[in-house]
Amino acid sequence: MQASFRDELFARGLLIDSGVPGLSGRGAVFEEIRSGFDALVSAAAASDQPEVMRFPPLLPRHQLESSGYLHSFPHLAGSVFAFAGDEADALEQDERAARHEDWSEHQRMTDLALVPAACYPVYPAVAARGPLAPPGVVVDAGGAWVFRHEPSHDPARLQCFHQREIVRIGTPADVLDWRDQWSQRGLALLRGLGLAAERAHAADPFFGRGGRMLAANQRQQELKFELLVPLGGAEPTAVTSFNYHQEHFAHRHQLVLADGSTAHTACRIHPPQHGMQLWIELRAGQRRCAPYDGKTRAGASHASISHQGARARQKRARPSQRKL
Repeated sequence: MQASFRDELFARGLLIDSGVPGLSGRGAVFEEIRSGFDALVSAAAASDQPEVMRFPPLLPRHQLESSGYLHSFPHLAGSVFAFAGDEADALEQDERAARHEDWSEHQRMTDLALVPAACYPVYPAVAARGPLAPPGVVVDAGGAWVFRHEPSHDPARLQCFHQREIVRIGTPADVLDWRDQWSQRGLALLRGLGLAAERAHAADPFFGRGGRMLAANQRQQELKFELLVPLGGAEPTAVTSFNYHQEHFAHRHQLVLADGSTAHTACRIHPPQHGMQLWIELRAGQRRCAPYDGKTRAGASHASISHQGARARQKRARPSQRKL
């Protein structure tokens, strides 16, 4: 079923096939819906007055190593390798590559890694400023390209995808309050689009036997919530997540408050594990790629997102307009 749905999305031009599982381009309709929803998120976040930060899809390898990601998610991480050799090595590498054989022997690890989540470059950037004055900071990390090494024929699970993330850094009370407020904002936003969204406890896909214990603790302490939406499958799909990291990233990157205490962090993410990707595909494809007639619920959501997103972008742009 997943493969046939994926093939329909390719045939309609909603996604563009690369030939590698989990790596796809995106067509105009897909981008219209994604950018419209992104504008709605920006409008919902405006009251936080977030600081805008934008980062490339790469980060210094030492930041990934310092974050603890390789302990919790070694199966998802991606690092950057590059050629290191002489002319003979280069010739041999080219010949092997031309035969589609293994040419990794001539590659060496660089100082770069692929960004696994949009928030990862934010913590060291804020920590570099020194102690945070009250009330801390909210950072809009934008729609960043992130990487997770989990190749799949499921069109909702990509190896490289857009992730819109907003980060809160401050006192434990302020951070928890922000996360809980955002869970209500998220529900209101999705329900306003006609989606039957519900909030549920969740856990991250930690690695190995120890990871199962971490996931159980995460659920028990209610550190992660997801907003679930029924998208036609047997189980509802997570389209947004809210994560309270406690002091994990603060300890890793020496994030401290003005009084010397350790900061706490939280983030609001879409899509979590690509649920929003699936939702956009279903909206763009009209639930199995039926022709858009402007009347179906999916079609109504498509039109609503495009219209509301355009209004949100216009509203944000208005204060900066000046008569010349």
